[in-house]
Amino acid sequence: MHYRYKTKDVCSSEINFDIEDNKLHNVVFTGGCNGNLKAIGKLVEGMDADQVIALLKGNTCGRNATSCADQLTRAIEAARIA
Repeated sequence: MHYRYKTKDVCSSEINFDIEDNKLHNVVFTGGCNGNLKAIGKLVEGMDADQVIALLKGNTCGRNATSCADQLTRAIEAARIA
């Protein structure tokens, strides 16, 4: 299933991703630190969604209470509710 998530309080504006059998695929961030966010997408490709949440939830960026990686965990959690 494909999901789109509008981020909040970070440089990226949106995250698009697929979840198939609880595995993440095709994670693409719009905006933000292009190289770092492409790397996150590659690193989480095929990972279990629960593992991604356990690994990245609560990660912060600078003075922000969140980060693009943390926003990905929020996007996964929102997708589960949808």
